[in-house]
Amino acid sequence: MGILEKIAEIEREISRTQKNKATEYHLGLLKAKLAKYRAQLLEPSKSAGAKGEGFDVMKSGDARVALIGFPSVGKSTFLSLMTSTESEAASYEFTTLTCIPGVIEYKGANIQLLDLPGIIEGAAQGKGRGRQVIAVARTADVVIMMLDATKGEVQRELLEKELESVGIRLNRCKPNIYFKPKKGGGLSFNSTLPLTYCSEKLVQLILHEYKIFNAEVLFREDCTPDEFIDVIVGNRVYMPCLYVYNKVDQISIEEVDRLARRPNSVVISCGMKLNLDYLLEQLWEYLALICLYTKKRGGNPLTVYSLTVLLTTCHRIHRTLASQFKYALVWVSL
Repeated sequence: MGILEKIAEIEREISRTQKNKATEYHLGLLKAKLAKYRAQLLEPSKSAGAKGEGFDVMKSGDARVALIGFPSVGKSTFLSLMTSTESEAASYEFTTLTCIPGVIEYKGANIQLLDLPGIIEGAAQGKGRGRQVIAVARTADVVIMMLDATKGEVQRELLEKELESVGIRLNRCKPNIYFKPKKGGGLSFNSTLPLTYCSEKLVQLILHEYKIFNAEVLFREDCTPDEFIDVIVGNRVYMPCLYVYNKVDQISIEEVDRLARRPNSVVISCGMKLNLDYLLEQLWEYLALICLYTKKRGGNPLTVYSLTVLLTTCHRIHRTLASQFKYALVWVSL
């Protein structure tokens, strides 16, 4: 039985198992096995394949944004409208076959925008160059999920499922769990608050599935078994996602209002160039970029991430400055 068959069988077992106190340990083990098989599926093949055209592009600018969506939802048209790059757009599917980069110049920042080929259901298993598309998406700072407003919520659910299965967590924070494997001493389990989803026994069973018998575990928040598995695996990517509904000129005003009120969502029309300015404002907020002006008169501003201002600034000036850095004086203008 191959890995895909094992994954499908575990998913069927999870779907037909009722969730209650009696089955929580069984479900926890199934989820741990499912995460292991999915990790094996994403490992690069050992056999050397034929050489082809490169897919990823060099990261440049102040931030990277990846456009993800099904074929023919308007990604190439959006890239052409927002940047000076012309991406081929047509009425048939799979117009874009490789990664096409463009640059958005906004508030003094250069934001790299990547037009990725449309992905299909089963992309996480490699269908339709899905693995390559998702691998590029993991390197982005923000994901723009381009959706067809005329297709309802089906596309959004399928794309979220594909990204979830390869370890991309959208609009979520990293679980506040301290986990450290040890060479001996067994399991040391503690929590700073009452837990409703995990127990010491369940944590121990999940760790045994990963052949971990000695570790320190401290829950600082009430996390689920899935979140604890993410901490064990350690290769999960947590990034903000902006859901962009295109072609809103083809639906009713009531439906437009409903989609616009959804969390992390923006409605646009590339064909009629509607609401693109608001989308840029939202993208700037999601990137959390700020302009930093050096004290030297006439110096050019640096655009850096607000959460790691000093470290990012050092890297922007010179790669060796961070190791020699001692202190800085910062003035904030509000």
